[in-house]
Amino acid sequence: MSYKACLFDLDGVLVDTAIYHFQAWKMLGENFNYQLTEEQNEQLKGVSRVESLNRILDWASYSATDEQKEAWLKEKNDNYLHLISNMNPSEILPGVVDFLGQIKAEGYKIALGSASKNAEIILEKTGLMPWFDLIIDGNKVSKSKPDPEVFLKGAEGLGFSPAECIVFEDAQAGVEAAINGGMKVIGIGEASVLSDANKVIPNFIGIKSADLLLF
Repeated sequence: MSYKACLFDLDGVLVDTAIYHFQAWKMLGENFNYQLTEEQNEQLKGVSRVESLNRILDWASYSATDEQKEAWLKEKNDNYLHLISNMNPSEILPGVVDFLGQIKAEGYKIALGSASKNAEIILEKTGLMPWFDLIIDGNKVSKSKPDPEVFLKGAEGLGFSPAECIVFEDAQAGVEAAINGGMKVIGIGEASVLSDANKVIPNFIGIKSADLLLF
């Protein structure tokens, strides 16, 4: 198969903003005296802000009104934006820039497929924006992973079929979204966690695209 495009998740694949999400959610939990754990935070990876709040409220056994939820979603995002306001290129994960350079030189189109509504801010602050031909983020989709909408829109926007695209994901929900969209998927992280991915690598350090993108 001749692949034409690479679609990347953002958090945990290109940059690590998980700590900022964790801190912002923990700050929000103070509103209803709940302490979010690191293990629970792992279950929020790749999940939309609305769904994340619903999960936290379920864990806390707290019943919130729609008005409270709306206010808290804004509060969480405001906290998160404050926390990421000082992000810079040093927070790009190791090996990422070298890998992006390889696939760009080889003619692959590059798109972002992220649930984050702040993806463009993060790409700008870290200097990653110029690598991308297309950005599909939480502002452009209505369905959360594992629904494949974000990746299908990425493929469509680049002008390729799903079968011509390879997805890079660090979360199980994202891996499932890629599979549901009919795409090959490379997991970034632990094989035991991302067992459904076609391939799994721990990170991009020393990775050669010519070897990785062969299926």
